[in-house]
Amino acid sequence: QVHLVESGGGLVQAGGSLRPSCAASGLTFSNYGMGWFRQAPGREREFVAGITFTGNRLYYSDSVKGRFTISRDNPKSTVYLEMNSLKPEDTAVYYCAASRYGAGYNTSPDRYDYWGQGTQVIVSS
Repeated sequence: QVHLVESGGGLVQAGGSLRPSCAASGLTFSNYGMGWFRQAPGREREFVAGITFTGNRLYYSDSVKGRFTISRDNPKSTVYLEMNSLKPEDTAVYYCAASRYGAGYNTSPDRYDYWGQGTQVIVSS
């Protein structure tokens, strides 16, 4: 059974940083593209960042480009999201997800097969 477990969210002031991580089990992690999404109250889930199965291609939404960095450690089956210069509008539940389309440009939730339970990020002004 596949499990994705996020951790590392929390409460931070605007301008601060957080580094959520997502540990995967029950799948061959190095075969999967990974992504981070977020969902704020009353809003749809939106793509934040993605990384191919080898880690050689990274891609971001315009709203976080230049502030967030996605990375992965395949031997540890873990994906990270380094979040800097946080803004109140970054407040949301952040989810990691795994996609069988390991080399793809996966910005739609439909491209992902497995999801974590989410970790809350709150940015105060």
